[in-house]
Amino acid sequence: MSDREGRTGESEITPRAGLVVSAGLVIPWAEITLHASRSGGPGGQNVNKVATKIEARWDVASSAAIDDETRGTLLERLASRIDSRGRLRITSQRFRTQGANRKAALERLAALIAGALAPVASRRPTRPSRASKTRRLEAKKRRAAQKRERRQRLDDS
Repeated sequence: MSDREGRTGESEITPRAGLVVSAGLVIPWAEITLHASRSGGPGGQNVNKVATKIEARWDVASSAAIDDETRGTLLERLASRIDSRGRLRITSQRFRTQGANRKAALERLAALIAGALAPVASRRPTRPSRASKTRRLEAKKRRAAQKRERRQRLDDS
């Protein structure tokens, strides 16, 4: 049994096929680029020596894992997170180890994509309740009375 097979928890995050975003979407590992660099933050001398910050990039614009409709949805909903080349970039430098940051970056990438693909609930128009109307009108009456009292005090002076 190899070291990879013996680990628990890693098989859920990193299956052999690719990054599992949802039941119907798996991004192949070949489409995800991971880049390690030096990280800031806590860690002492470790920060200056070890490249623990992970940057995960996925090219949404040219991915073969998604159809055109899904691609359009992602490009629209994640427009602020996607660069001019159509790449989605996630970084993680929260942890002191490269492995933990890699796992965190991939989890965030999957969560971000899944969230963008989730259906948007349509707004159901509602009406104010009778109690809320009454509270609003009472507040207006109190405010008007307060202003009326101030006016009377100024006239008396």
